[in-house]
Amino acid sequence: MIRIVLYLLILAAVAFGVAWLADRPGAVAIDWQGWHIETSILVAASALLALLAATILLWTLLRLIVRSPDLIGSSWRNRRRAKGWAAISRGLVAVGSGDVMGARRAANDAERLIGQEPLTRLLAAQAAQLSGDVEGAEASFRAMADTPSTRLLGLRGLHVEARRRGDAAAALQAAEEAARHEPGLAWAADAVIEARCLAGDFAGALAMLEREAAHGGLDRPSHRRRRAVLLAAQAQALELSDPSTAREKAVEATRLAPTLVPAAEVAGRLLGAAGDARRAAKVLETAYAATPHPDLADAYLHLRPGDASLERLKRIRTLTSRMPAHPESAMVLARAAIDAQDFDVARTALAPLLGEPTRRVCLLMAELEAAEHGDVGKAREWTARAVRGQRDPVWVADGVVSERWLPVSPLTGKLDAFEWRLPPGLASTPMLENEAERVKLAIAAAIESREASERETMVVDLAVEPAPPPLAPEADEARETAEITVEAPAEAKPVASPEGSPVKPKPVFAMPHLPDDPGPEPFQEEQPARARRPFGL
Repeated sequence: MIRIVLYLLILAAVAFGVAWLADRPGAVAIDWQGWHIETSILVAASALLALLAATILLWTLLRLIVRSPDLIGSSWRNRRRAKGWAAISRGLVAVGSGDVMGARRAANDAERLIGQEPLTRLLAAQAAQLSGDVEGAEASFRAMADTPSTRLLGLRGLHVEARRRGDAAAALQAAEEAARHEPGLAWAADAVIEARCLAGDFAGALAMLEREAAHGGLDRPSHRRRRAVLLAAQAQALELSDPSTAREKAVEATRLAPTLVPAAEVAGRLLGAAGDARRAAKVLETAYAATPHPDLADAYLHLRPGDASLERLKRIRTLTSRMPAHPESAMVLARAAIDAQDFDVARTALAPLLGEPTRRVCLLMAELEAAEHGDVGKAREWTARAVRGQRDPVWVADGVVSERWLPVSPLTGKLDAFEWRLPPGLASTPMLENEAERVKLAIAAAIESREASERETMVVDLAVEPAPPPLAPEADEARETAEITVEAPAEAKPVASPEGSPVKPKPVFAMPHLPDDPGPEPFQEEQPARARRPFGL
């Protein structure tokens, strides 16, 4: 549109000039070397314009003739480059579609036509990867890493190839070199952080995270979350060796991410151990309101180690009031009630969950039956149901199930990969070890209590047995000579001694009694081995 307007303006200016000259007639006379030329102004102006156009045309022709070799060479090079870029396009399409031969032909054509272009090297590396030529792919990536313009691309390829062949050291070396040249490069910084976390170097991982954030590689929410995860992992690692430093790290992690369960758990436990129970309770309650978790409840129960079980039961009611309708609150309340011997509260809390009980619910019911009534049969029944019961939430990352939180995935090394949820697609998961151990102890205690009660009953029966009446002298003499003998099994026969005389089997148990009184039957104690078998766990 602008060009049309300019063309119209120029045309209007020319027409105005011609009209202006036509309205002002005049004559032009030229005398030169005996030549006399006389004409009007309009004709002279037209001749001048024609001469100018002819001069321009002649100059253009001469310039074209002089530059023709360069123009021909440039045209030939442009055609080759066009064919080379077309080969790169065909090669990328072939790589995407899995055409190995097409990708290799396109890579060779591109390298022949346009030489060492970055995309040409990338296509050659991808074609080698597609065909399984690991050495060829690494050679291409190494050549790119040696060129400043493609260094990061080559290091990325070397990192991927090293991870594919399981060479963690080479992968880390490539990632560290890429992060040194470009600290804000996301894949390089993440790879270095993950490798240092797997090695337990959380301080080094934090330093790399701060470099990445300083160079604009992370937004503010992601930086806060990742820093909180690394601080929580560092606090867990220092909890036993340096509790004060671990407490500081955990508290900082809860400020950055108040709902991060492992950070709140460690912070609450260490703050409680340091005597700051009120602050610890606030941290745990905030995290529990967002994600009800048994570890948070356990830390809340033991804020003050010297408290009685009834005090812990009273305290846990405050925590469960944050999420009263959540199943975890019912199980936590039942756990505290069983410890406090308040079995009615435990049964009331677990009652809504008995329609479709999970494994933890079944184990709690088994412990409740054994602790309240000493009913070993029902306890074993609930334990058997726990084996086939519904799964409870666990820590899951990349399909890996863990009973405790980890900062990175053990499968892929991804930071903050674990989530507290049901494990999808798994046929079974291991029962919680602490709950299973509690059930074992409860059943064993119930069996020991029952055995002790049976022994006490037997002793009382023997103590109150009436004494026999006085006997006549003949009966007394018979009593002194009489014995109860437990015979050997039917298969046992007298064995001849070396002298040839038979050897009589010795009595196993004997006591004097009256001939007409069979006496009490000997007490047969229950076999301990059978009473203390693993109860199906």
